Amino acid sequence: MSPLDTFMFDWFGDTLFNVVLFNLVLIGPASFAAGHAVALTWRPWPQVVFYTALLSATLRFLDYALANGELLSLAGFGFGWAVQLAIAAFAYRLTRARQMVRQLAGLGRAALSLRHAPPRRRRLEQSGRPG
Repeated sequence: MSPLDTFMFDWFGDTLFNVVLFNLVLIGPASFAAGHAVALTWRPWPQVVFYTALLSATLRFLDYALANGELLSLAGFGFGWAVQLAIAAFAYRLTRARQMVRQLAGLGRAALSLRHAPPRRRRLEQSGRPG
């Protein structure tokens, strides 16, 4: 085993190849889907943190069951959680930005048309009285 693999096994509970494989290939898409789903349902940000913690626990179990890694590796859990949280946060922000653009696009146009209106028309439109 190389010195890098020894370091990875001592700190993260498995070799570099397995850590990258499990984090990015197996659990990474699930983390992206979790962030996307939380944003689609307009749920708050802390739910993403909770779901990624569950995914990181799943990651530790899969590493233990499939690759003979350490099940109770705290550093492995923390590293997996950080990677999964980054992926899910990216999906959450991407989805939320698309939702905002899609649902609030009309508001931007209305505000833009009022901003360039003459002052009298602007006061009348804001008060709701006919001009």
